[in-house]
Amino acid sequence: MRTLQKSTIVFILIMLAYSIYAGLFIYRTTYVIDGERYFVLFDDAMISMRYAKNLANGYGLVWNPGGERVEGYTNPLWVLYMSAFHLFPIAPSKISLLIQVSGALFLTVNLFFVKKIADFISGGSVLAALSAVLITAFYLPLNNWSLQGMEVSVLTLIASVSIWKALQCIKLNRFSVGLYLLLGVGTWVRIDMIVLFLAILIFLAAADPKNKSRHLLWGLGTLGSFVLLQTLFRLWYYGDILPNTYYLKMTGYPLLLRVARGAWVLAEFIWRMGWFVFLIPFSVLLFRRDKIILLSLWVFLVQVMYSVYVGGDAWEAWGGSNRYVSIVIPVFFILFCYGLAHYGWLLIGPTTKYAKYGLVALVILSLINFNAITGPEALQEWLLLQPAMDVARHEKVVRKALLLPQFTNTRARVAVVWAGALSYFSDLDAIDLLGKSDRIIAHEDMRIPLADPSNPISKITAFFPGHMKWDYGYSIGQLKPDVVAQLWESREEAQPYLDNDYQEVVLQGSSFYLLKGSNNILWDKVKELQ
Repeated sequence: MRTLQKSTIVFILIMLAYSIYAGLFIYRTTYVIDGERYFVLFDDAMISMRYAKNLANGYGLVWNPGGERVEGYTNPLWVLYMSAFHLFPIAPSKISLLIQVSGALFLTVNLFFVKKIADFISGGSVLAALSAVLITAFYLPLNNWSLQGMEVSVLTLIASVSIWKALQCIKLNRFSVGLYLLLGVGTWVRIDMIVLFLAILIFLAAADPKNKSRHLLWGLGTLGSFVLLQTLFRLWYYGDILPNTYYLKMTGYPLLLRVARGAWVLAEFIWRMGWFVFLIPFSVLLFRRDKIILLSLWVFLVQVMYSVYVGGDAWEAWGGSNRYVSIVIPVFFILFCYGLAHYGWLLIGPTTKYAKYGLVALVILSLINFNAITGPEALQEWLLLQPAMDVARHEKVVRKALLLPQFTNTRARVAVVWAGALSYFSDLDAIDLLGKSDRIIAHEDMRIPLADPSNPISKITAFFPGHMKWDYGYSIGQLKPDVVAQLWESREEAQPYLDNDYQEVVLQGSSFYLLKGSNNILWDKVKELQ
């Protein structure tokens, strides 16, 4: 009883510590501009916020009010959730804070299920359960994606609850309709949750012969219903069978090169973590091979293989688990801590006076290792000694966005690369140079860079999901935005259009290209700002 009470106290202390950490993490993503503090999400999340704001303002789920309907997001339920906050009289500089707090709350609830799963898998091992909670709570990539506004937080919670319910199905030999409904809702948060849905469905159908037909009937029926409803809406509203982001990221590039890049970044992830450390969860099979362990490993491996299939994420160089792997990383940590506790007791001995202290030290070292995957810089971010990924760049983008309305009228169109924050805070019609919200760009072929003779793997590592399609001839030469606020790679391709039709100005330290003779540019204000 006393052990149980102590573990409960420790769990509560971890939760309290995480709440403080999450609050400080969020604060470190903010900055003050002209005396006002801005809370801003990761740029992809700000793209979702742009759609959410337009929906709340009565323009519909569109990128530009009154513009073409293009589904430049893959997280419809998250966009709807974001839109709810835009119905209240909250300053644009503060709405993102509510999304960030939501992410922290979802991750906090997730810790309850991490403990439940860890208790269940380990047979009540206090060390395994609390260690898993600790490592999950303070894992930098999971916090980064979630607390910077991505839907990773709620997807992680859905994944953990689903795994918990699936484990209960195995243990009690029962069927759960609620499990499939929850996973179905997950596909509305992000469509590629289909992968986790199918992984759990296939395993339960194979592992539970008694309820196999019910698993297949309800599972496939639920999945089909949720996907069909989403697809019918997409066809009716956008005229496409798949999100625009699918065409942007998955078409126009050789399959082999994309998968090779996915395998390469996975290998880098394992190597940085330490291959021996990565294998610890799988080594649990050496002393346990029941369905509970197999299901846990299965869902993790399927999600990892999906990450390989799509070629990984765009920010792999930052290190740690990407957005696809992060939603199931808690089950990896649970198995890791279970294996660590098991082998630790074998090596140190449960009766050794300092055994518990030795195992706790191993857990702390593991926590540091998981967060130091790219070296000192990652550790500084984890310890909140410096802001999270891209925050400094976000500030420059927001400053640029706030400057735009000072020298343009409301009819001006602006070409952007960091499309989310620039369009959200400027409130101008935006031309997305990288095509996330542009159907024409998304359907073009990707740029395939030439191999670098000095770097044998450059052909593989060149794949950069979502950032390999652009067409300056179309976006600048044909559409002629009033302002070109940013450019992507191959700037020499844009130069002829800029030389012929634009003039470059530097306003308050920010560079812009302005369309000559544009009636949507306040030229007298331009002179004042120079």
